[in-house]
Amino acid sequence: MEQSYLSPIDSRSLRYALGRFASGITIITGVVDTVPTGFTCQSFYSVSLAPPLVSFCVMKTSKSWPGIRSTRRFTVNVLSEEQQAISDAFAKSGSEKSKQVDWAVFPGGQAIIANTLMWLDCSLHSEHEFGDHFLVIGQVENMSPVDWNNQGNPLIYFRGRYCNLQS
Repeated sequence: MEQSYLSPIDSRSLRYALGRFASGITIITGVVDTVPTGFTCQSFYSVSLAPPLVSFCVMKTSKSWPGIRSTRRFTVNVLSEEQQAISDAFAKSGSEKSKQVDWAVFPGGQAIIANTLMWLDCSLHSEHEFGDHFLVIGQVENMSPVDWNNQGNPLIYFRGRYCNLQS
């Protein structure tokens, strides 16, 4: 009996399949009208080392991204496994996210979450509309010192839940 390996592609099946790809969790932040804001993002990656470019995807329905976009600057905060509650808080739309974390807002406008594994301060390089998301490319302008936080492991998301990195 021949087995078919083809499955229909619907959004629920695709989401389930893509959930088998482990990813780190970031919070994309910005300062809008002097208030830090942001959203949880697991679709973040490096694009180029020279020039230094990174990318992430954000849903078109995001309430946080339009304000951050208007400033043309954002910070990528890579969460540690101890920061699951922060990821959950920033995944919710409309919550008072900025009051639920310890922030450091720098004169250049970076909104950095305390105790992250690392951060990248970026200027908006370009944005492209694809399907139900925007693909955002940022040019890295500044970053956490190499020895910023040598302790801890990244917060990992796999099969619809948080996981710990094990040796």
